[in-house]
Amino acid sequence: MNTSSSTFDVIVVGGGLAGLSSAIHLSKANLSVLVIEKNSYPKHKVCGEYISNEVLPYLKFLDVDVFKLGAKKIDKFQLSTTKSKLVTATLPLGGFGISRFCLDNALAHKMIEVGAEILQDSVKDIQFSNDIFSIKTKNAKRFEAKIVIGAFGKRSNLDIKLNRQFIKHKSPYLAVKTHVKGSFPDDVVALHNFKGGYCGISKVENDSINLCYITNYNAFKSYKDIDEFQQKVLYKNTFLKNIFSKTKPVFEEPLTISQISFDNKKPIENHIIMCGDSAALIHPLCGNGMSMAIRSAQMASQLIIKYFNSETPNREALEKQYLREWNSVFKSRLKTGHIVADLFNKPKLSETLMRGLKWFPGILPYIIKRTHGKVMKVE
Repeated sequence: MNTSSSTFDVIVVGGGLAGLSSAIHLSKANLSVLVIEKNSYPKHKVCGEYISNEVLPYLKFLDVDVFKLGAKKIDKFQLSTTKSKLVTATLPLGGFGISRFCLDNALAHKMIEVGAEILQDSVKDIQFSNDIFSIKTKNAKRFEAKIVIGAFGKRSNLDIKLNRQFIKHKSPYLAVKTHVKGSFPDDVVALHNFKGGYCGISKVENDSINLCYITNYNAFKSYKDIDEFQQKVLYKNTFLKNIFSKTKPVFEEPLTISQISFDNKKPIENHIIMCGDSAALIHPLCGNGMSMAIRSAQMASQLIIKYFNSETPNREALEKQYLREWNSVFKSRLKTGHIVADLFNKPKLSETLMRGLKWFPGILPYIIKRTHGKVMKVE
């Protein structure tokens, strides 16, 4: 799509959940918005594809009905250890399963419908001077904007350009995702542990089952390929053996990403407002990264609108308010996510924990609440 102007109120770098949601929200407030995204839609992404119901009111505000798109309602949770010990719980808030292929595509269409522009390109450089952002793309296009939202995902060349601290540390994690067809309950999200990692399972639209696991790359590389790793490592958990061996793959090959970092990130970098995975990455063990991306988009958009309406006096006040709200909503979730992940990285300790969860079943819903938010109010 050809952009009609080189100057916008807001430029969103990255067209995933956070970027698209903020673009819709800001366009509905009559701000001029450009989204720069390197990929076309629809596209599958490595993702757990379970979303907490906390974001449903906001998605309704964005005029996106996930259940009309085929999302599966989920209200039960299963958790198993490496030794196949299982506990179950009712999800306190509930959620739904939908693929990124489907949801990102719907959000992209809605964004264009409400007047935002999209450019398929990669951002090469972002400079900030005299209270204005200047952006240069790989295809030599140049744009200016008063506000830039960084929604470019887990890891990007822009992180290097911005000299972000987390990008300087090599990360040992690898994630693998595929869709399969077979038998699995519509209303369950499962998290099954194996040595060196864990796998999330839930239904999405079209009765596909999403399988997404994360593992330590050093453990993975000692096997010749993904199939051998799955059979020799994942299959030691009987629940994983059952789901992988008794289903048929939808994808020709699984999708993979590496260098996933759970190090702390700053929600504001060089005056860029970071959203979604660009701002923070919660451990997949907590299964709520998609909700956090959407929630951060809402938070940023509401504050940006106040800034353009002169309800917020200046950029400094905007940035301070975003940091305050971001920490209030997400800091505790991320801390709990780190603690939970550390516990399950210690097999003996996790087995003891599982026995405790069986004796005290109220603990698991409490932990889930600590990594999930409340139903979002829409302003």
